[in-house]
Amino acid sequence: MNILYFAWLRERIGVGAETLSPPAAVETVTQLMDWLSQRSAGHAAAFADRKLIRIAVDQVHSNPATRIIGAKEIAFFPPVTGG
Repeated sequence: MNILYFAWLRERIGVGAETLSPPAAVETVTQLMDWLSQRSAGHAAAFADRKLIRIAVDQVHSNPATRIIGAKEIAFFPPVTGG
């Protein structure tokens, strides 16, 4: 599974992308964020305030309850604003 990080999430984690194989018990985006948060202090900092994080599963905007079984790509990014 490719996991992409954008903006300040990338800065806190230190990489823009990772290819990982989460354990079979990780079935939702929330569980994925819990699992990722344990990988490093940077991951924990990036996922500390989850209400500021938006998610796309296989390039479709999703929510934390979205199931990720079979997903090829998960992207995490901050809310986008324009003006």
